[in-house]
Amino acid sequence: MTGIRPIFDPHAVPVSAVDAHLPALPEPWLKAAALRQHFSEVSLAEPERPGDGGRLPGMNPRQAAVLVPLVMRETEVTVLLTRRQEQLRHHGGQISFPGGAIDATDEDAWAAALREAAEEIGLGAEHVEPIGLLPVYTTVTAYSVQPCVALVRPPFDLHLQAAEVAEAFEVPLRFLMQPAHHRHHRLELPGLSREFLSMPWSNQGRDYFIWGATAAMLRNLYHQLRQGRSL
Repeated sequence: MTGIRPIFDPHAVPVSAVDAHLPALPEPWLKAAALRQHFSEVSLAEPERPGDGGRLPGMNPRQAAVLVPLVMRETEVTVLLTRRQEQLRHHGGQISFPGGAIDATDEDAWAAALREAAEEIGLGAEHVEPIGLLPVYTTVTAYSVQPCVALVRPPFDLHLQAAEVAEAFEVPLRFLMQPAHHRHHRLELPGLSREFLSMPWSNQGRDYFIWGATAAMLRNLYHQLRQGRSL
């Protein structure tokens, strides 16, 4: 998924709030069978974070799709994410879902998400089980992004498109579905106020700053998985 390189350093924007007051999703809800059942039975809710598209003038709306890959590891479900190459003009170094613009040859958003996942990280469709959609998220750069949620069955080998993707890694879904890890940031730019989420993740000495559209779509996943349930 691409977009204009930000005109600010998101790491340097102060944290304005942390959602530690919100409950973490119980681990039984995050099992593969429970996720499959929930998406099959619960209607799609309005997004908690719909995005801030249309705020920059002269940006024509573009349709896009991303794959939200939930990997069924033996011990728990994880989320497969990518880190883009630093030198890219668009989203250099950022954490993303596999995805991109919907082409005229794509039958629908699912076709685009699966095609992009195969092109970007070499994830074959035979490993992917579509289970549902999240609400469309509209980016400040005017992409209307359809997140396509899928279970991914190991084992699989990834083959990264080296020119675009620097790394693929997995984050436990339970970590991302714990709002104590959801941080709010706010900054004021000339003529534009921005507010965004981040979900920093560290593993084996590596730090990953998950923020922006990716963090917002993960927050919408949290919101969707709470529908029809009590905590």
